[in-house]
Amino acid sequence: MANVDVKNPSEEQGVIVAGSGLRTKIVGIVKSIAVPIAAVFVALLSGAVLLSLNGFNGSDIFTVMVTSVFQDQRSIAEVFLKATPLILIGVGLCIAFRCSIWNIGAEGQLYAGAVAATVVGVYFDGLPSWALVTLVILAGALAGAAWAAIAGLLKVFFNASEIVTTIMLNYIAIISTSYLVTGPLRDAAAAYPQSARLLREAWLPRIMPPTRLHIGILIAVALAIAAYVFLFRSSSGYAVRVVGISPHAARYAGINVSRNIMLAICISGAMAGLAGAMEIAGVTFRLYQNISPGYGFEGIAVALLANNNPIGAIFSGTLFAALRSGSELMQITAQVPQVLVSVIQGMVILSVVAFGVYKFRSSRSTE
Repeated sequence: MANVDVKNPSEEQGVIVAGSGLRTKIVGIVKSIAVPIAAVFVALLSGAVLLSLNGFNGSDIFTVMVTSVFQDQRSIAEVFLKATPLILIGVGLCIAFRCSIWNIGAEGQLYAGAVAATVVGVYFDGLPSWALVTLVILAGALAGAAWAAIAGLLKVFFNASEIVTTIMLNYIAIISTSYLVTGPLRDAAAAYPQSARLLREAWLPRIMPPTRLHIGILIAVALAIAAYVFLFRSSSGYAVRVVGISPHAARYAGINVSRNIMLAICISGAMAGLAGAMEIAGVTFRLYQNISPGYGFEGIAVALLANNNPIGAIFSGTLFAALRSGSELMQITAQVPQVLVSVIQGMVILSVVAFGVYKFRSSRSTE
């Protein structure tokens, strides 16, 4: 008598479910890649039309802004140099946004970190390089966290909107920095407002000489991975996300909402402060009035484009850095006026943020 192979219905159902889950993951990955590409393409296409209407070659936006930024070692290094603060700030904002804390104050927190790093790097003489670099980085991170904690405390104790308070703190930090570099921290021998030069031992080591790329990019990537593990592989990160989804449900489940709000905003501020410290110790080596070209605000778009995923912030931060480098090259090689370049940059950011908000709302609706 022939043997009849009878399949277990539960096994067949398990195979179907597994296949369906795999397809869902593949579709999710494709969407996560296609959405930012579509956002940038739409913005660049609109920029090409804008250039053509103003008498310039519209194809320059693709040949210069896209391809030229990766043409040699120096160009690549400059992209990653600009990506370092964007990744750090974007990763920090991913954590804050996951907790539904809308920290718009990364720019001010960056300035706070830059000021603290300058004080340590200029006046803490007599230390070995490894110790001084460590102190500079820690000072920047702590200053950024402390500056963000002001808005966090106002949120926890007075229910003050963190959007308003962090924006106000931006102005205070920027104006205070201007006061310091024109007063107490000003280099007396300098013709322009700036601090004294950091001690040589406080400089971040470079990893791709003779370019300016320093170890900050490696630290940024490592912290992005650590932030992903914290958010999605730890109980503390789970508590942060639950508070972000529903504070009332989190409180009912015994989660300390106030503590997680402070944790999220302080981590976010620390990352922005760290970005400021690395700009001082790795790029400028002095404190200036305008130490940031707007990294703190651009980091918001980085986080949104990454769908508040720290790993995604590595790629979105690099993308924005490439676009920033390309914009600078357009002014030099294609003789495009600064005003038009700024408009194109704004179009890219608006397009990316619009697509990022769409992704974020789509993901929240499925949670």
